[in-house]
Amino acid sequence: MAGSLSPPHLYAIADVEVLGLENTPAAVGAMSASGVEWIQIRAKKVADDRLFTLVEQCLEQIEGDTRLWINDRVDLAALLPVAGVHVGQLDMPPNAVRSVVTRGTWVGQSTHNLAQAEAAEADPAVDLVALGPIFPTGSKEQPDPVVGLELLRRVRDRVRKPLVAIGGINTSNLLSVLAAGADSVAVLGAVCHGDIRANCESLLATAKSSSAG
Repeated sequence: MAGSLSPPHLYAIADVEVLGLENTPAAVGAMSASGVEWIQIRAKKVADDRLFTLVEQCLEQIEGDTRLWINDRVDLAALLPVAGVHVGQLDMPPNAVRSVVTRGTWVGQSTHNLAQAEAAEADPAVDLVALGPIFPTGSKEQPDPVVGLELLRRVRDRVRKPLVAIGGINTSNLLSVLAAGADSVAVLGAVCHGDIRANCESLLATAKSSSAG
């Protein structure tokens, strides 16, 4: 394990397919400038050489306390100074990921039911557990079944590691997700469509109201 970490309430996902390849670095810069502290680069269909360059460009755009994660690509996480790498159930196992990435790199894992979440909790190679989709989402071609807030509450009772909720989260339901026990919400559609910076600022303000309450 890379050590303890405290995730921010908002974890933005910069999806290259939504943003466009050429627009992604500027979008990441806008997210960072708005105050988003964690940003994940998600690029399912970008050639390796172009993706390497893209992540380098995104690293140049972040500022302040922003940390960059990369989705799936353990090889790039080992080569570039990103803070973390996130893998799914069908990707490289976390213990194998841990053997590849540099010491101190965070490893997150997606889960979709209680058994998977408990396994991630018990796995010393996993630093962060993600659960979803909480609500219906259009960000994946073949999304997993919706798990809902009730399962999120049950997982929270069993998982002590940082817990990130993902899937269909926006300003209208973000507070309910945090109230159900998520430490952080991963947001894609509500960030990547339209005015990136304004989207982030609105989500951050909503999340902050949870802390103030």
